[in-house]
Amino acid sequence: MTAWLLSGLGLVILLLAGDALVRGAVNLSLRLGVPALIVSLTIVAFGTSAPELLIAISAVKENAPGIALGNVVGSNTANILLVLGLPALLATLHTSECDSRKNYVFMLLASVLFIGLAFCGVFNLISGAILLAALGLVLWNAFREAKAHRKACADAAGACGDDEELDGLEEADPNMPYWKISIYVVLGLIGLPMGAHLLVENATEIALMYGITETVIGLTLVAVGTSLPELATTVMAALRRQADVALGNVIGSNMFNLLAIVGIATWFGNIPVDPEFLEFDLWVMLGASLLLIPFVFFKQDISRIWGLVLTFLYALYVTTLLM
Repeated sequence: MTAWLLSGLGLVILLLAGDALVRGAVNLSLRLGVPALIVSLTIVAFGTSAPELLIAISAVKENAPGIALGNVVGSNTANILLVLGLPALLATLHTSECDSRKNYVFMLLASVLFIGLAFCGVFNLISGAILLAALGLVLWNAFREAKAHRKACADAAGACGDDEELDGLEEADPNMPYWKISIYVVLGLIGLPMGAHLLVENATEIALMYGITETVIGLTLVAVGTSLPELATTVMAALRRQADVALGNVIGSNMFNLLAIVGIATWFGNIPVDPEFLEFDLWVMLGASLLLIPFVFFKQDISRIWGLVLTFLYALYVTTLLM
């Protein structure tokens, strides 16, 4: 029981610390004059993936690689089936109005690259460098598009609508005092490693207690826990009819998980790949990603029926893991 309570405490600390770091980093960047659009593409994406990153690093250092990989693969599966499925039960996601094709293709390519490297049997510094190089290309493209967008706005109207961009960032307050920003950043930097250590250590203990493998714990308990920020964002986006925010949130988060989390974690040690991943979980992740094709390319909305299907598929996947 103590292990469960401490795991829950670790998760709560992670979520609060991740939120604090995002708020602090976003507002520091805005105070320093970094455009809001670029902030949303980089710092917010990194901040919301900070719990996964810290868990992966802690898991590698504490010799629990199953949790590190399970967290990434499980989070990506949960992001599509659960994070898009549950909000769609509340309100239809009008994805037919979005154009996410380019980023979606990047996500699929990142998934294929990740699976290809996994078949090498271990993620080491070389495979980590390949993943980070791919992330660099994605970010370079994002910066290039952001710069072109701002130039087009400036040429057309003399301004780029920073206020409009800021509306999409609930954490953004360009007038936040530096002392408050510092508190957010410090709390985030202290809380993230503390929460990650608590969660990984006690999740491993739970796995041993119940005879469940670290991999399954990473794919379920830890993965769902670290997907909660994305789920909260998507629920609000669904209720506000902001389907672009919902779909973009999932696609961006999945790309960051695949390329950045494992890429950086390899600096702290090799990550051996459990054969279970190669036989089942990686293909479930890729299959879940391919389910987005009708919504991205054929302009279909994620209706309540689709939400029910996605949520059911996730429940079936978790049941299969536990059995």
